[in-house]
Amino acid sequence: MSKVALICGVSGQDGSYLAKLLIGKGYKVFGSSRDAQGSNFQNLSRLGIKDDITFLSMVPDDFRSVYVALRMCQADEVYCLAGQSSVGLSFEQPAETIQSITLGALNILEVCRLLDTPPKVYYAGSSECFGNTSGNTANETTPFSPQSPYAVAKVSAFWLVANYRAAYNLFACTGILFNHESPLRPSRFVTQKIITTALRIAAGSDEKLVLGRLDISRDWGWAPEYVEAMWRMLQGTTPEDYVIASGCSITLEEFVATAFGYLDLNWNDHVVQNDMFFRPTDVTISRANPEKARVKLEWSSKIKAQDVVINMLKNSNL
Repeated sequence: MSKVALICGVSGQDGSYLAKLLIGKGYKVFGSSRDAQGSNFQNLSRLGIKDDITFLSMVPDDFRSVYVALRMCQADEVYCLAGQSSVGLSFEQPAETIQSITLGALNILEVCRLLDTPPKVYYAGSSECFGNTSGNTANETTPFSPQSPYAVAKVSAFWLVANYRAAYNLFACTGILFNHESPLRPSRFVTQKIITTALRIAAGSDEKLVLGRLDISRDWGWAPEYVEAMWRMLQGTTPEDYVIASGCSITLEEFVATAFGYLDLNWNDHVVQNDMFFRPTDVTISRANPEKARVKLEWSSKIKAQDVVINMLKNSNL
């Protein structure tokens, strides 16, 4: 019989690509949303897989809602991708961010523990947990130093996963994913803002691209590759946490220059900085060492940051 997977947060970037991957592997895929009947699942339609998914409504921070959903689908694997996902927005909505991420993770772990046959659990961690590492690469043993409400919530959820794994023998893994992008990114993310604005300018718009800091450095990978790592974490016999990244970081200025350069534009002519986009605290340099994933999962990123930019430009839905 085919495996059954529940993807919590199936309508987002990662949930959509993960659903496509699992469907291709023969899984029966359930996808949850806070309001399955009211959602349009645009990303899933864009990938041509909407009709291959069974949708159900589930509110992660409501224990009863999680319990009913998990009892119904009887999943072999649960992928926890739901929750507020914007670092910038977390400064505006810290309470909602922490509740949706931390309580959502706790409820899913607790329900899985109570089931007669607990499923394997993947939790979506974040490189934001590391904070500033002074330019050093971060791996699975690097201490956490969160710099935003979003990162604080992700750190809490990480330790909940570790505790349930140790205390209750639950097969639960956290993927500490560094930045990963695609054409499915919402427009509130700076990467998508850069791509869509650059394309409009190339098409004749006289607008300016307004950004905050350009000197921040990130490890930007390609999201469709990263969901493969999520799946691989649940296929082994021992649950472990993994840093998932390309191992190559560039500055936001380099990201911008690549986008505009590909469109034969000089970015200096079209970009302005505004301190309204500066965050109260921000990670300046983010670098990763994904060696453990390469060795144990036999996974490595093939598409690096500059190619991520070009792929987003080529496949934009603008």
